[in-house]
Amino acid sequence: MLTLLPAVDVRGGKAVRLRQGESGSETDYGSPYEAALTWAEEGANWIHLVDLDAAFGTGDNREKLCEIGERLGNTVHIEMSGGVRDDESIEAVFEAGAARVNIGTAALENPEWTAQIIQRYGEKVAVSLDVKDHALAGRGWTSKGGDLFETMSTLDEVGCRRYVVTDVAHDGMMDGPNLELLREVAERTPANVTASGGISSIDDIRAVAQLEEVGVDAVILGKSLYAHAFTLSEAFEAVRD
Repeated sequence: MLTLLPAVDVRGGKAVRLRQGESGSETDYGSPYEAALTWAEEGANWIHLVDLDAAFGTGDNREKLCEIGERLGNTVHIEMSGGVRDDESIEAVFEAGAARVNIGTAALENPEWTAQIIQRYGEKVAVSLDVKDHALAGRGWTSKGGDLFETMSTLDEVGCRRYVVTDVAHDGMMDGPNLELLREVAERTPANVTASGGISSIDDIRAVAQLEEVGVDAVILGKSLYAHAFTLSEAFEAVRD
């Protein structure tokens, strides 16, 4: 069954959502812990936490994210993302209860370290592939990071087990996921794929679920939940059906 990961993106200590990943486009949704607790109470098995300040290089919310991991890590699986670029940062999030860490910019800028981390932690590490027209974006989507499929080939060789694929043009826009991109990525790798960005309806979730046969086995839910396009319970019902 498709795994659903409600997202809590944190900037300036607040839970926020962005449009197309643009700094300054935030909508404030209050306490990150309360947001995460809400999804846990509504039945989430996984929660996707993102430190946007760390991703943009404007500070960090590590204390806030680690607090959530420490308080909820025994009841739900926590996936942390944003600013994990060295041994210190990855060890900190694992110590705080993270079940999985997403490596983003570091996979583009420091491939040797990324390879070591993948080999050390195995399936506890995923690589975020943030895509603009088949080119990768890093540093909070403000820098270019090379060709998508060339990067994937290199990461496959060192044993990457999971990719989190975001079409930046769709993220936060609620205009539907890029199903063609998700299929193309999944068909080119033995790794599992998490879909991210663009989900706007239950039908979108069902459409992503149709890609399970090629390796898309999870989807991150962000603005669609906060905007009340559907409830988490309705999303779970859709994937069970």
